[in-house]
Amino acid sequence: MTETTASEAAAAQAPLVVLSGVNKHFGALHVLQDIDLSITAGEVVVVIGPSGSGKSTLCRTINRLETIDSGTITIDGRPLPAEGRELARLRAEVGMVFQSFNLFAHRTVLENVVLAQVKVRKVPRAEAERTARDLLEQVGVGAQADKFPAQLSGGQQQRVAIARALAMKPKVMLFDEPTSALDPEMVNEVLEVMRRLAADGMTMVVVTHEMGFARSAANRVLFMADGRIVEENTPDAFFTSPRSDRAKDFLSKILHH
Repeated sequence: MTETTASEAAAAQAPLVVLSGVNKHFGALHVLQDIDLSITAGEVVVVIGPSGSGKSTLCRTINRLETIDSGTITIDGRPLPAEGRELARLRAEVGMVFQSFNLFAHRTVLENVVLAQVKVRKVPRAEAERTARDLLEQVGVGAQADKFPAQLSGGQQQRVAIARALAMKPKVMLFDEPTSALDPEMVNEVLEVMRRLAADGMTMVVVTHEMGFARSAANRVLFMADGRIVEENTPDAFFTSPRSDRAKDFLSKILHH
């Protein structure tokens, strides 16, 4: 192995996202308690657990939508910037897809995907439009490019939101319960896009209630309760033989209904 390939191999193994000793309070509520987590490039980490366990807060701290009280978060070796231009740059590298689609209602689907490329990434407009059309095609809504978000179904809007995040060429994608606001028949079309992303090697952190997705697409499942990561394992091991009582209890409630 030459020196360059050795260092490249080391770099490939260096974690992309690292949370170390992260704590977060909302008033008296300790929502994240001493969270330590490393995510390597290309890994799909699915975060599950009961409501109020801190899953969404964990997801939102990674691109600083929530600030932390103590501990450190680094992305690609760099600590999260506090604010300003550096933060905008970071958010371009960390794509986020929310429960609600957060699309600009008064702009077309195409514009929604073009806008940040031009404004934040300074991509020439013609190139940004090409990228947008390609991505809309990839997520299966190419034909909707000239419509407004309100003319689309929830599942289509969420796929546009994914395309918009991907247009920034992020290093990691965060999904905060991306299907929980959707009608049941639209859930799969969004999960299908996410499965393809996972198969293509996108680094992903996914907070979800969709256990089938966790089983089929995750490299690792984190189970959270009361602001802590109680258990982490491969999907197979976690779903077939959870170690903690909290996880056993949680799975017995959701898998047998």
